[in-house]
Amino acid sequence: MSHGSPVNREVLLDPATWYQCQRCTNCCRWPGDVRLAEGETERIAGFLGMSEEAFIERYTRLRSDRKGLSLVERKDHSCIMLKDGGCRIHEVKPVQCAGFPNLWNFPGWQDECEAVPVPIEQAREMGMVE
Repeated sequence: MSHGSPVNREVLLDPATWYQCQRCTNCCRWPGDVRLAEGETERIAGFLGMSEEAFIERYTRLRSDRKGLSLVERKDHSCIMLKDGGCRIHEVKPVQCAGFPNLWNFPGWQDECEAVPVPIEQAREMGMVE
């Protein structure tokens, strides 16, 4: 899942193109950290109807760089929040998840991801991007 911080792209994209997510969930099955940013544990816990402490204990782990929390993954590397072909917390998913592949991605993401390229001006007109 995590393949770079949300503010850095590991694979540079054409700035004239926006990639519209098709919710294929392939990025949810990629090994790595799903970094949780400040405030996300509280927001996700509230959405799930649990205390932040219970959420952290059950659904998070220390990131591989030891600089914060990540969602835990299953043995097959899929995200713990992936359920019935979709994201259990889609409405409050981490910024990292919401930014894929436009704000962060990983080498070879195009081979996995079903996002549709949209010209940036058209994406702006449609409200997909500011």
